[in-house]
Amino acid sequence: MPRLKRIKYERLYLPEKGTVEHYPNLAGTFARPIRWNLIEHQYDEIIKSTVAIKRGTASTESILRRYNSYNVAHPTYKALAELGKAEKTIFLCDYLPTREIQREVHEGLNVVENWNATNDFICYGRQGELATNSREQQEVVTLSLQLLQNCLMLINRILVERAIERDGLWERLNANDRRALTPLFHGHINPYGQFAIDLAQPSFLDAA
Repeated sequence: MPRLKRIKYERLYLPEKGTVEHYPNLAGTFARPIRWNLIEHQYDEIIKSTVAIKRGTASTESILRRYNSYNVAHPTYKALAELGKAEKTIFLCDYLPTREIQREVHEGLNVVENWNATNDFICYGRQGELATNSREQQEVVTLSLQLLQNCLMLINRILVERAIERDGLWERLNANDRRALTPLFHGHINPYGQFAIDLAQPSFLDAA
């Protein structure tokens, strides 16, 4: 579920014409009605694409690229856009009045942002960007990052478990405390290595 930063500018799409007067408290927030006829006419194509994505025989990017290879007036592309407007309206209607859903979205987003920040920290070479078009090199970078992620998660989990066991905290942790435990932290890691400097040793510059 997404967090919409510009949510005050979002518009709700009407289910059908002539229903705007049924929602007087939402005046000014409605856009045009959903064009259900477009979805109905392209229903079979939408189902085919959905099944292909679920079975992994085609990616979402390739399907959208095929539909949009001509222009945005492709009938299936337009039908998917209408379906997206309907889904977004349903989501907004559930999201706006429900504090539980808002908290769930916010908590999920915090986890993702924390994970992305950790990835940026451990993949700092070239600012974490894939600086090559070589698929093999991109795969090496991706697999290396995944290996570092797994190592970091394993080490942090061991550290957290040992700290809890050392202080005998397992019995004192409630459900909320356990939910707050996470291995996504890196403040104890120095990615650049450690360099010991002996000030008592003469500098090689002086010797030269």
